[in-house]
Amino acid sequence: MRDPQPDDLGEVLFELTYVGAAVRVAAIHAASGREAVVMGPASAATADLERLALQKLKAQLGRGAGPTER
Repeated sequence: MRDPQPDDLGEVLFELTYVGAAVRVAAIHAASGREAVVMGPASAATADLERLALQKLKAQLGRGAGPTER
């Protein structure tokens, strides 16, 4: 679990799922249930993939994307 984000998103949860040589990272906005998903190599730094997923989530929330839009 992460601390609230500085731009007042509130709580964001991260889910990592390893699939062979890849990892699926989902950033989930706790208040709305919206999620953004990115895939990357399992050898990549976890913090980098989480940061990318968070940026994607912020973009989706900013444009009002639905919870299943990726």
